[in-house]
Amino acid sequence: MQNQKLLPSYFFFLLICLFHVSSSVMQFKQAENYEGSSDLVELEYHMGPVLASSHINLYIIWYGHWKSTQQATIRDFIYSISSSSSSSSYPSVADWWKTVRLYTDQTGSNITGNIVLSRELYDFSYSHGTHLSRLDIQSIIKTAVTSYPTPLPLNPHNGLYLVLTSYDVQVQDFCRAVCGFHYFTFPTIVGVTVPYAWVGYSGAQCPGMCAYPFAWPKDSPPSRNGGHDVMGSPNGDAGVDGMISVIAHELAEVSSNPLVNAWYAGDDPTAPTEIADLCLGVYGSGGGGGYVGKVYKDSWGNGFNVNGVKGRRFMLQWVWNPLKRRCFGPNALD
Repeated sequence: MQNQKLLPSYFFFLLICLFHVSSSVMQFKQAENYEGSSDLVELEYHMGPVLASSHINLYIIWYGHWKSTQQATIRDFIYSISSSSSSSSYPSVADWWKTVRLYTDQTGSNITGNIVLSRELYDFSYSHGTHLSRLDIQSIIKTAVTSYPTPLPLNPHNGLYLVLTSYDVQVQDFCRAVCGFHYFTFPTIVGVTVPYAWVGYSGAQCPGMCAYPFAWPKDSPPSRNGGHDVMGSPNGDAGVDGMISVIAHELAEVSSNPLVNAWYAGDDPTAPTEIADLCLGVYGSGGGGGYVGKVYKDSWGNGFNVNGVKGRRFMLQWVWNPLKRRCFGPNALD
């Protein structure tokens, strides 16, 4: 995607590459505002399923070595998504997820509001090494569901698998073209088709690429207000806080396009532009041009735009709202 008014060409192209499964770039008309316009996007439903069960069982695979504080922050984010989480003040992660829930399948069923962290598996032994291809992510899932003595369940009914790789694991295209991706498993590898997502910890390898806005890409042009707008991370770990926004991005897209035949823009399903791709770099009203938008600051000056459980705060990029036909989040000023 290229849009001079949304972001400088270099930076906007960079952000698109962070999350896209392929390197294809869509051409859009010039925007009339920084948060998107109904004239820009032809987001269409292609009749495939969305994750619309009463609840989704999420299975996390911690690949490599993780600090307990990092895991706790990510778990608290997952707990904050559920619509049953009433312990978060507005605007909350659950309020952010309400935009994702607006998407339906062909029966009119909305995406679930209940994502349950069902089980976790710790792959401390780097079962597939520290240099992984994209296809290796599926092999990691296969190992997790067949491990002895306590495998993860292989759940093709309402299961979703999230593979998180630690600071010392290099994944194909990570830090060059992607920060995370989602897809579905191949029966020839895993045994069944299940949706999954992968996100890597960027704090050591490429914080400027994948932990925006808590770090800035090297040699990038300044934002439209003349600065680089690097801000403190709300949970004290730029790599994890950046990761959480990527996890949110991928969960929104795997829920609305789990088999790559549901909600996306563009004519090529192998390079879909999905509901979070449309809002890269936008975290608040007025966002765009390298400017995150109007967000909150805590007493230490750390940035956030939503609240979570246990007093947590997070910075989540906005997603495309199909009713308002623009990028939107619960911290919007209008």
